[in-house]
Amino acid sequence: MHDVVEGYPGDMPDLPPPVDLDLRLVHSFTVIAEHRHFGRAAEALHITQPSLTRQIHRLEQQLGARLLDRTPRGSRLTEAGQVFLPQAKALLRAAAGAIARAKAAAQPSRITVGYTTGLIVTPAVREMRHRHPDADVQAQHVAFHDVRAALLEHRVDAVVSRLPFPTDQLHVTVLYDEPRVVVVPLDHRLAGKEYVTLDDIADEPLPRLRESDPAWSAYWRIDPRPNGRPAPDGPLIDAIEDKFELVAAGQAVAIFVGHNIQALRPDLTSIPLDGVDPAQVVLATRADDHSRLVAAFRKYARTHLSRPDSADPTRS
Repeated sequence: MHDVVEGYPGDMPDLPPPVDLDLRLVHSFTVIAEHRHFGRAAEALHITQPSLTRQIHRLEQQLGARLLDRTPRGSRLTEAGQVFLPQAKALLRAAAGAIARAKAAAQPSRITVGYTTGLIVTPAVREMRHRHPDADVQAQHVAFHDVRAALLEHRVDAVVSRLPFPTDQLHVTVLYDEPRVVVVPLDHRLAGKEYVTLDDIADEPLPRLRESDPAWSAYWRIDPRPNGRPAPDGPLIDAIEDKFELVAAGQAVAIFVGHNIQALRPDLTSIPLDGVDPAQVVLATRADDHSRLVAAFRKYARTHLSRPDSADPTRS
């Protein structure tokens, strides 16, 4: 009979058996699943197609299941591949989060502040650097649809953005409200009015982002309207910035925030939109993050960013 040594694995809680799974192979599989083609996936991974084929074969051996079938048009997931794909993505996210958490623990004097398009965090970041000269304080742009993921994946530690976005597992502090406006070309029938209502733009098409969160799109298009009518569909666009060109060309109107749109486009003007709730600019952090630097930045954000003039007047 073997003695059990205190503190040694013999008296530890039951742990899952070790798993021999190469995460690089898992990543390669997710890239193929995205492209549905070995050749295009190999190009995206910057490796040869035979090398990628060998990687997937090794992964299938490790799992004991066939994940992909090749077809004349590319490749398709087997039933096992369909089941494994969401688990593979979750596994890669968990690994990235574990690495980020370990780095954060090893570098407690580091904070990365995110900001979305049209919002300025400089005053709070400068105060942070002034008050914490030994800290590594970075600022990084974050796509509006990526706020929650950027935080939970530890790519950033705080983000200044506009609602709406998913806020579960996040701590959200409202910094200030912004009135929403309607942006039109200078020769539009509504240009020069003191304010407009949703009835005034009831039949005006609004651009639609091709890839966007449904809640975000509905909020900025006010879709449906209070009377239940859907917002008129305008052209599809790939980037928020494309709205300006469509509006200037007379193909649509847009709902934005801020009044000084002419600072960016002299051929456009904005009109206050009456009868709708203002947009909210917020600071979001991870709910379980008790870092002293995050707490400090929250304080400086409330002090320096809680005024509309802290933001870009052409914010979108």
